[in-house]
Formats: sequence, structure tokens, C-alpha cells
Amino acid sequence: MRTVIAGATGFLGRALVGTLRDDGHDVVVLTRDARAGADPDTVQWTPDGEVGEWARALDGADAVVNLAGAPIAARRWTRAQKQRILDSRALATRSLARAIGRARHPPRVFVSGSGVGYYGSRGDEIVTEDTAPGNDFLAEVCQAWEAEAMAAGGGGTRVALVRTGLVLARDGGALEQMKRPFAFFAGGVLGSGRQYLPWIHRDDWVGIVRMLLLSGDAGGPFNGTGPSPVTNENFTRALARAMRRPALMRVPGFVLKAALGEMAESLLLTGQRAVPARALAMGYRFTYATIDEALAAIFASTTRSISH
Repeated sequence: MRTVIAGATGFLGRALVGTLRDDGHDVVVLTRDARAGADPDTVQWTPDGEVGEWARALDGADAVVNLAGAPIAARRWTRAQKQRILDSRALATRSLARAIGRARHPPRVFVSGSGVGYYGSRGDEIVTEDTAPGNDFLAEVCQAWEAEAMAAGGGGTRVALVRTGLVLARDGGALEQMKRPFAFFAGGVLGSGRQYLPWIHRDDWVGIVRMLLLSGDAGGPFNGTGPSPVTNENFTRALARAMRRPALMRVPGFVLKAALGEMAESLLLTGQRAVPARALAMGYRFTYATIDEALAAIFASTTRSISH
């Protein structure tokens, strides 16, 4: 397959590009970097909601994957930052959807990112792809993001949406920040600890996206989460076991809210008990089905890389 990927240089994109190339597929990367012309497999683009010369890369491609978007937790959610988070997703997706719509030979499939934030705060309710959306900031972002992606489906292109949870791997992502307090024997539970954390190992996230690219009829939303979400307290205990550190601290919710504002409520103090019902129904078999399996593999890899 010839696959065009936007957001290919990020934490998820790098892993997906590597896997697809290892499988023997051709991958073209869309980047905002002005030096893109030096590499025939890299095309400069401007994800501003419009279509430019870069759109030629999509014409005749077999698949397009959209992972573009500003980091959610990079800084405090001011009004300007919230607009940046929304625009970076909605406008980039609009550009891709319009380019697909104008292509003489549109791709067979468009896989576009989204997030489990789509569902809002759900307590201990089991959340599947059929669950209704929430009404907080992240839910509104995800709904706008998905609406832009679905506009690409009018000309015969299959559209699949990946509502991604917390992705775990040893070389970056949220785990890089989460493990830091444990390294200094200061790790602990956040808030009540009862909020659910819909995690997935990055290898399985790549596996689900790969399945969606290769399947002939998979469309609509798919939860990019593992089959066994855990509470923050259970995740904390599992991380402590994997790192061989204690988990004695407890950070009150009001402290996190004072430090991070609205972002603390959405990302740390509430969550979703999201399960990958549609991926499981399609027969996807998870390499890491439990949090202990995932973290053991990650920290075993870390130990081997340090020893070598």
C-alpha cells in the first residue's frame, strides 16, 4: 500500500510509520517543515483548512492517516490554548478531507485520530463506541474533529475514527511524565483514585490502526484502548510494581486543580471506562491485555536498553 500520514513525526506516528515500512508499504509523510523537499517520501503541507499543492500526494494513494494536532497537555488551558488545540485538529482534518474529496483517484480508506475524551466524564460506566458523547471541552473538540473527518466519506472513501486513550510505551508519551515522581520515590494516587484510565500499549494501538487500514469494510469509530481499563489507583499500584518503587503519596484533587486548572479535571481527575468493543468484535487479539503485562514489557525493555 501507499499510505500518506499527517502527524507522522509524533509519538504515535513514528511507530506507525516504522511498522508500515517494515511490512513493505510505501509511506509518504506530510510535514510543516520547510526542508521537506530534500526527502522524496516527505511533503510539506499547511494544515489550515485549505488545499494546496501538497494534495497531489493523496491522489492515487491507497490510504491516508491523520494524526495531526497540538499536544493536549503541553500547557495550561487558557482560552488561546484551547482554541489552538481545537484548530490544530479541525483545520488539519478539514484540509485532508477536502483534498480527498477533490482527488481524481481518492484513497480507499481514511483513518483519522480522535480521543476517548469524546465521551466526557463517565464514572464507572462501561463505555463502548455506541456511548453518547460528553459535553465538556475535550468532548466538543473530539466531536468537531470527527465531523471534519467524516466529510471525507462522500466519494467512496471508507472513514475510520480511532478514539485513542492513554498510550503507553517506553520512549515518550504520557508515561514519561507519569513515571518521574516514582523515580524519586514520590509516586502516588491522584485525587480519589477511583477515576478510570483507558490505557493501551502503543504496539496494540499500531495493531488496531493497521487492522483498520487493511480491512475492507471497517468504518466509523473504534476505541483505541486496551480491553481492561483500570482505575487511577490500580494503575498507580501497577506502575509502582513495575518500577519497584513505593506508591505512598496521594495528591488531592484541589492541589491538581490549583496547579493545572481545567486540564486537571478533564485529564487527571475524571476518566472513561472505555473498552475496544468493535476491535474485539473484528477479532483483534491484544498483545498486552492487562496493565501489568504492558508495564512489565515496557520496563523490561527499558532495563535491557540501559544494560546494553
